[in-house]
Amino acid sequence: MTWRGSTTVQDRIFACLPYLLPLLDGLKYGRYLFYQFPPLKLIFIPLTPLLQIEREIPFFGFILFLALFLMVVRNNNISHFIRFNTMQAILLDIVLILCGLILSILGTTLGGFILETLSNMIFLGILGSFIYTVVQSAMGRYAEIPTISDAVYMQVR
Repeated sequence: MTWRGSTTVQDRIFACLPYLLPLLDGLKYGRYLFYQFPPLKLIFIPLTPLLQIEREIPFFGFILFLALFLMVVRNNNISHFIRFNTMQAILLDIVLILCGLILSILGTTLGGFILETLSNMIFLGILGSFIYTVVQSAMGRYAEIPTISDAVYMQVR
């Protein structure tokens, strides 16, 4: 959906960056896959500095979450393309938070195999959505994720 205006290269780059937030938060669900397939860790080596910053600064994820919402999504001076992608990344992060709550509740009652399977599904889902949204944003297209994009359109004016 490029009918809202043309996107510049700078807009495309800035639209891709917020998707690092759900990717960083989703890496913890991949621990079982990283254990089973150690070479998979090599793909995420460029994210190491961001992971260290996230570990060093208390509440970094929450601060970044609020900063993106208040300074980007609610700022009408920023292009709709960037605000849309930022809000979509925030909603993906909220979905991850809810998944984490559900897994922590179910983790006490479920066996290890089911917990590993659910964690792997969440990780692969976030990784797939990250790749899809970044590729679509880099091409200047609106990345449409069912249900989440509908919620984003209701939030972003």
